[in-house]
Amino acid sequence: MRVELQIDGGIAYFPGLNKPVVVDSSDMPKAQADQFQQLIASTHFFDLPAASRSLPKGAADTRRYTITVEEGRRRRTVRLNDPVEDTQLQALIDFLQSQRGS
Repeated sequence: MRVELQIDGGIAYFPGLNKPVVVDSSDMPKAQADQFQQLIASTHFFDLPAASRSLPKGAADTRRYTITVEEGRRRRTVRLNDPVEDTQLQALIDFLQSQRGS
């Protein structure tokens, strides 16, 4: 399973410095890969709508998350805005961010 997280927006956002985080479960130790796959499963990722609620006016500094999951022949991209209210999705974002530079 391959997952890419792109973060846009937010206070002090610098597009040139914000590279996507790419995580591939085949590059992880088995226990970590199992945890990662369970995290994806707990979000029901492939059943999520492609985009979350629209941003309200004046929300220019809100962070936006684009998550793309590729598993076998399946591929899904979901876009979310801060605050992410679903705790499972927030846990996935936190996990992906913790993999930056790993």
